Amino acid sequence: MRAAPELVGAFDIAGIACRVECGDPAFRPLLSPRYDEFATGASYFGLVDLEPFATFTHKFELKYTQNLVGPWPEAADLWRARSPIHSFDALSCPVIVFQGLEDEVVPPQQAEIMVRALEAKGLPYAYVAFEGEQHGFRKAENIRRSLEAELYFYSKILGFELAESLEQLDIKNLPSGDLP
Repeated sequence: MRAAPELVGAFDIAGIACRVECGDPAFRPLLSPRYDEFATGASYFGLVDLEPFATFTHKFELKYTQNLVGPWPEAADLWRARSPIHSFDALSCPVIVFQGLEDEVVPPQQAEIMVRALEAKGLPYAYVAFEGEQHGFRKAENIRRSLEAELYFYSKILGFELAESLEQLDIKNLPSGDLP
């Protein structure tokens, strides 16, 4: 992700997509003004608000965020600054959000916060939630569906034809007519 702005500048790429897969502040690249090169993005089980994880987190992530951000509560200002929830005003591109509904590492409420922000801003988005999935999809059919949905979403946002037909996706706030 850090190399993306340099690549965009070096190759004069128009309409690049940002794809993030993690429990870290995954939406940050889509919110940061220095990442405005991205025309669209996808998030797989991403955090938008770090603060709830300061006092409780899944054992998988125990102390992980504190090691990345700083000790809580001493670094509370830094935790807030790195939480995308406090930067939604900078959100300016369409996003597809994927979430496992049984995720104990990054609970579905985190994705739902992002979806509400996208809706409030009137940005195109899709939310694909998977029953029975946790943090990181494990079922082959859900992995395939997420990749196909991501490709379908990009085709509609970036305006390219798919080589083969894919299952349609409900994209909210998608303007009628061609986008790019």
